[in-house]
This record gives sequence, C-alpha cells and structure tokens, in this order.
Amino acid sequence: MQVQTAVVVLAAGAGTRMRSKTPKVLHTLGGRTMLAHSLHAAAELDPSHLIVVVGHERERVSAATAEIAETLDRKVSIAIQDRQLGTGHAVQCGLDALPGDFSGVVVVTNADVPLLDGHTLEALEAEHLAEPAQSAVTVMTFLADDPTGYGRIVRNGHGDIREIVEEADADAEQAAINEVNAGIYAFDAEFLRSALTRLRAHNAQGELYLTDVVTIARQDGLPVFAAQLADATKVAGANDRVQLAALAAQLNRRTLEHWMRAGVTVIDPSNTWVDVDVVLARDVTLHPGVQLHGRTVVDEDAVIGPDTTLTNVRIGAGASVVRTHGSDSVIGEGATVGPFAYLRPGTDLGESGKIGTFVETKNAEIGPHSKVPHLTYVGDATIGEYSNIGASSVFVNYDGVHKSRTVVGSHVRTGSDTMFVAPVTVGDGAYTGAGTVLRRNVPPGALAVSGAPQRNIEGWVQRNRPGTPAAEAASAARQQQEIERHKDGQDQ
Repeated sequence: MQVQTAVVVLAAGAGTRMRSKTPKVLHTLGGRTMLAHSLHAAAELDPSHLIVVVGHERERVSAATAEIAETLDRKVSIAIQDRQLGTGHAVQCGLDALPGDFSGVVVVTNADVPLLDGHTLEALEAEHLAEPAQSAVTVMTFLADDPTGYGRIVRNGHGDIREIVEEADADAEQAAINEVNAGIYAFDAEFLRSALTRLRAHNAQGELYLTDVVTIARQDGLPVFAAQLADATKVAGANDRVQLAALAAQLNRRTLEHWMRAGVTVIDPSNTWVDVDVVLARDVTLHPGVQLHGRTVVDEDAVIGPDTTLTNVRIGAGASVVRTHGSDSVIGEGATVGPFAYLRPGTDLGESGKIGTFVETKNAEIGPHSKVPHLTYVGDATIGEYSNIGASSVFVNYDGVHKSRTVVGSHVRTGSDTMFVAPVTVGDGAYTGAGTVLRRNVPPGALAVSGAPQRNIEGWVQRNRPGTPAAEAASAARQQQEIERHKDGQDQ
C-alpha cells in the first residue's frame, strides 16, 4: 500500500535581520519568492497534503501562498501560528490542518531555504521509508566548515543520533561538533503527534524545540536516522540581504549551467542573469549584460544582448534583440530589435519585422516584414505587412482622457515626422509626406500631405530678438551677403 505524505512548510518567522517591510519569505531570487521556491520543491513530492504555517504578516504570506497554489494547480492549506513559541509549536499548528486520521510520513521543511529542490526531498523521504526498521525520525544533516548558528548532531558510541543540541544550549564539547542539523525532517505521523504533546520549553530560548522530538524518540526506544547531504548549499538559509544575494548568485550559476549543458551559449556567465522559469532552446546565444526574467521563452538560434532586459517576452527563432528593455511582448521569428528599444506590454512584432534604435512601442501589433527603424513611438496601433514607418513619427493615441487606436495597412510608406492622430486609418499601399499630420483616414494608394507652403519672414530675428547672439549672427551674415553681391556686381 502506498504511504501517504504530508509536507509542512514553516513560514511564520519575522525575519527581522532582513531589515525590511517585506516578510522574509517573500523576498525573491531567480524570479520566485523564497516561499515559492519552497512550495515548488515540496509539490514535487506530490503530497496528499501541503501545508504552510504562517504567523508574521500572515495576511500577505497567505495571499502569496494562494497565488503560488494557483500556479502549481494544487491545494495548499494554511495553518496559523498566532504566537511564535518555537519550531515545535509551529509544526503542531501545521498538524492541526491535517485530517485527524492521517497516517504516513510528515516532511517538515522551511520557507527560507530556496535552493532546496524536490529531488532532495524525495531522497529524504525514500531514505526514511527504506530503513529496515521503520524510522520515527529521519534528520537531514550536513558537515559544516563553520557550524555557528546550527544545532549540533550528537551521536552515541555506536554512531546513532542521540540528540540535537541547539547552539545556545551546547556545552564546549557539543559546540565543537561540525555535523549540524539542516532543519529538514521526515517523521512518522503517529509518533510526531505524540511527541509534540510532550515538548517542554526547558531551554535557553524558552521555546518548544522541534529538535527535542529526536530525544523523545530515543527515550521511546524508536530509531532515529540521518540523511547526510553532500551539498550543504541546498539547505543554506537566507536570514539577511547578504545571504540572500549569495544564494541568488548560486542559484543563477546553477540555472546557467543547466542551460549551457542543454546547448545554450552564455558568453559571460558572471554577467548574465536568468530566472528559473525562463525557457531557452538550443543554440540560443546570450551576450553579456543579459537579464531574462519571468516566463520569458527564447527559441532556437535567437541572439540576445548585449545589455538587454526582458520580462515575460516570447522571442522567435533566429531573432536578434540588442540593448533593449522589454516586457510582456512577442518578437517574431527572424525579427530584429534595438539597439536602445523599449518594448512595453502588448507589443507583438511579426516575423522578420524590425523595431530599431530609440523606438518605443506599447499595445502595438507590427506585422511581418514591417519596420519601425528609428526615433518613433508606436502606441495602440496595428501595422500590416511590409510597411515602413518613417523616422521621428509619433502615434498620437491619447487625448488626455481616452486612448484611441491607429490602423496602418500593408505596404505603406510614411515619411519622416508623420503624426498619426488617433483614431485614424491608413489604407494599404498609401504614402505620407514628411511632416504630415494625419487627422483623417488615408485611402489605399493615396499620398497624404498636410504642410502649407513655406513662408520666410525676412528680418524677424533682428526686429524681435535684438542684441541676441542669433540677431548678431544674422546681421553679420546679411552684411557678408551684401559684400558678396556688391563684389559680384563689380565683376560683371
């Protein structure tokens, strides 16, 4: 018969060393909060029950948990720890969210160990169940170069775990032990319920320690086993911003190594950041200064960077994106973007299209092979195929109250400095002259011009801006013209 599993994730602590108004477990690395990393790892066990114990800022942590549960497409229960009475009390609160007849394995983990993965939790559970005698407790441990801050694993003469001693309660001999408690456990559910009722706060912190459950198991004559980790970074916690940054860098290194082994070229891994939910195809190239966030997806042979930040952007095969900032957009196959482009949400660039230098787009559909080469704003617009938007054009989409849409057809050629005053439609094959202000629809194949004949008002600067450098320059130029005309007259 398959053994049921419940996972209890402890997320009730205040995390004061973060010095932040944001709860510790909601700080992010690799595009997810620490809480999200922990729940994703726990969900890989496919437990029958997944519980988060909340306390400090419980409304915010509970709301974040609900969002993560939706992403995972599974139920995640909330247990509330009203008072911070220690890890034993927190687990007790978590068990209260389980059905009273639940039996099987209870895995306890923490929401501030973001590098812990599902594979490691699966190995812990497997080791717990594989022991010849059913283990009451299996403790995850590791050997620490510096054990400061960790509970020490105290073994008896046979090498069995006798107890876990918290640092504040350790004597000199115990403090010298370098095998430490990772804070991750697998328990027999029936034993855990019994042991938690027998915890007492007889320690330096005046708290109910979950680690005392080990001592209770030994007193009951029940087996306690250790699952020793080779890679201690998997259970490293983030208690302050320094530790968080170090873990973020480690997570990023692992993420990049995964993609490089899958066929992605990363020119400078030390200067490239990729979130854990980003998906990269083989033969993608990432140049220095690239940051890919959220659920960005990059197809084969695309080249990104240098100096490009993309969030939730889909990039087609063979596309090139250089020195660009973009979010919630689509870049088609073989398209080119940048340098110095800004793609705001709702941008959809078609196959082999171009968004060039100093171009900003928003809610813009730009069809296949169409180009917006430079110095242009395209907002709330649809552009057809094979059209070209002249330099310094503006899609004037906002009247101060409402935003309206511009539609430009296919094979359209617009002159530089065209103003599209929405709502307006430019038909297929139409042209506009330079400096045109479009306030009315342009029929297919028409040339639209709006400029009046040029007028030159002679002497305006000298009359209206006397004494200025411009007036002096103009006067000198006029004098030079008179001299040259007089000279020309003499030559004739």
